[in-house]
Amino acid sequence: MSKQESTFKVISATLLLCLVCSVLVSVTAVSLKTRQDANKQLEMEKNILAVSDLVEDPENLTRDQVVSIAKKSLTPRLIELKTGQIYTGDDLNVATYDFKNALKDDQLSDVLPQNQDPASIKRKEHYAKVYLVHDEKGDLKTLILPVRGYGLWSTLYGFLALEHDLETIRGLTFYEQQETPGLGGEVDNPRWKKQWKGKHIFDQEGRLSIQVVKGTVQLDTAKAKHQVDGISGATLTSRGVNNLINFWLGPQAFGPFLFNLKQEKRKS
Repeated sequence: MSKQESTFKVISATLLLCLVCSVLVSVTAVSLKTRQDANKQLEMEKNILAVSDLVEDPENLTRDQVVSIAKKSLTPRLIELKTGQIYTGDDLNVATYDFKNALKDDQLSDVLPQNQDPASIKRKEHYAKVYLVHDEKGDLKTLILPVRGYGLWSTLYGFLALEHDLETIRGLTFYEQQETPGLGGEVDNPRWKKQWKGKHIFDQEGRLSIQVVKGTVQLDTAKAKHQVDGISGATLTSRGVNNLINFWLGPQAFGPFLFNLKQEKRKS
């Protein structure tokens, strides 16, 4: 065998090995992504069940149990954020709608100017998927709103649940965040999340007043029912949570929808 033939075989074998490895890596990546996406979806649904108080500890449920309870108890709806109306068209499917995909589509989302973006989300979708829980009579029991915003290191994705009066918080939870463990990561601490339950989002004049304060809430003040303790050592994460809650409850997001729901309740 000549030196030239030997070199050619070595190069061919190397290229073949690289090709095989590339295929294996690609197949593995696709397979893992599918599994990761499914796990993220499951974690999101568990958080919805938890924040709505439909189950006490969703972590003890199987995937099938989570899907079954969600299907039975939750009514998803697409909301047009600009008008606050429930979407009734045929172009979007509430079951398959994904706001992250919408954010990549100029027809379904817009860039937010910096001075209109306190939550630092950069783009806002035109439609959002909310979840309604009804009681035995068919009346609204709980409204679950998706929320997100930037903390210190990451965007926090979560859900805010409101009582039937649309003014009292039932719960807040985050299903995806990468804040510092032990500091900003305490947004996942049950003790901190428990503070949100029962807080009022509006004051007596109807102004949005919910707030994450620096330090601890002064319980002997009138503002206490609108306030939650900041997270110790995580000022920027606390500020991020405060900003995202106020953004999504405000006029640029779910404010019009909440107004419409309240008008409907007054008529009924």
